[in-house]
Amino acid sequence: MEYEQLLKKAKESMPEVKSSSERFEIPKVSGHLQGNKTIINNFATIAKILGRGQEKLLKYLQRELATPAVLDGQRLVLGRKITSAFINQKIEQFARDFVLCKECGKPDTQLEKEDRVLFVRCTACGARHPVRTKI
Repeated sequence: MEYEQLLKKAKESMPEVKSSSERFEIPKVSGHLQGNKTIINNFATIAKILGRGQEKLLKYLQRELATPAVLDGQRLVLGRKITSAFINQKIEQFARDFVLCKECGKPDTQLEKEDRVLFVRCTACGARHPVRTKI
């Protein structure tokens, strides 16, 4: 009985462990409107965190947002007014389709092209999934 009391006392004295199960967060778009154009200031940072390169993300956003876009250093200039919530939604969709593993949910993936099919290969769990959306 003494052992159980000591164990209970030890558990109560331990600090509470706070850990988040997710180490990967998609950054939110930071930008502003300038006339008829939407400027995303942190585009290079978003592309770097997603690990897919600015060109792939740019091409995807151009197609999904149906607007021309130009890279201006670290910024992205979109050819029309678009809300940041809509852009964030499209970036999250890009992450689900091209970055995150469908099995384990981790961002440790690589894109591989085999014949004419693009695959997402997870380096953490080894799963391979074809990408249904085109870039």
